[in-house]
Amino acid sequence: MTAAIRPRALPLAALAAGLLALTGCAALGLEHPPTAEQPLPTVDAASPTPRASGGGDGLLTDDQARAALLTQNDLGAPWSATRGAATWRDGLLKASSRTAECQRLLDALYADELLGAPARVAVGLDDADTDAQLRYQIGARRPADVDAALAWLRTMPERCARFTATTENGLVEDVQVQDAPLPEVGDARQGLRLTLYTMTSDGQDVVLTMDVAAVRVGEDSFALTNGGLGDVPNEATQAAVQIGAMRLADIRKQGRAEV
Repeated sequence: MTAAIRPRALPLAALAAGLLALTGCAALGLEHPPTAEQPLPTVDAASPTPRASGGGDGLLTDDQARAALLTQNDLGAPWSATRGAATWRDGLLKASSRTAECQRLLDALYADELLGAPARVAVGLDDADTDAQLRYQIGARRPADVDAALAWLRTMPERCARFTATTENGLVEDVQVQDAPLPEVGDARQGLRLTLYTMTSDGQDVVLTMDVAAVRVGEDSFALTNGGLGDVPNEATQAAVQIGAMRLADIRKQGRAEV
C-alpha cells in the first residue's frame, strides 16, 4: 500500500459499485450478506459461564450481566438495535498480515474477543445516519486475565503502528493503529483507533475507521468497537465507555446490597 491513498470516505453506493466484483456483497454497509457468519444478536449470551451467587464477589449473575449492557436509549438517536453484522466486517476486517502480533489484533477484532475470550453477553447497535456499528460486550474473565489483555492492547500503537494486510478477496490494506484516550473510569482501560485504507479494482478509495475500548471495573470488564466507513465520530465511543463503567459499578453495588 502506498501513501497515495487518500483518507477520504466514499458514499456507500460508490463503494458497492467498486467492490461488487471483489466481495460478492451488495454493499459494505450494514446489510447482512448471505455468506457472512451469523450476525451478533441484539442481546446474546456467549459460551456458558458459571452462574455467580449474586453477591459482591465472583462473576455477575446472568441477569446482572444482561442488565449491565448498553441499550439504544443510552446513546439516543440515531442509534438503534442492530440490523445484522456490517458487511465490511467480512469485506475489510477479515484479513491476514505477515506480522504475528498484528494478525492477532485483526483476529481479535473480527472475532469480538478483545479481552481474549468470547463475551459473556453482547449487544450490537447501529447508527442509521452514518452506517456505523457499535458492538459492546461484557467479559467473563478474571481481573488478572483482563489486565493482561489490556497490557497487550497497550503495545499495539508501537508494535502495529502501521502494517499491511490482505483481505480474502485480494484487497491490500494499509492499517494504522494509534492510542486513543478514554474517560478516566474504572480501574484499568485502553483505547485504540484503527484506520484501514484500501483501493478497489477501479481506483476508488475506501476507508474503514474503528474505535476500540476495553475497561476493567473491579472484577468486571467490558469491551467495545465502534466502526464504520469514513470518519467515525468519537462521541459515541466516549459516552459508551462512561455509561458502561457506571452501569457495571451500579450493578455490582446493587448485588452487594442484596446480600
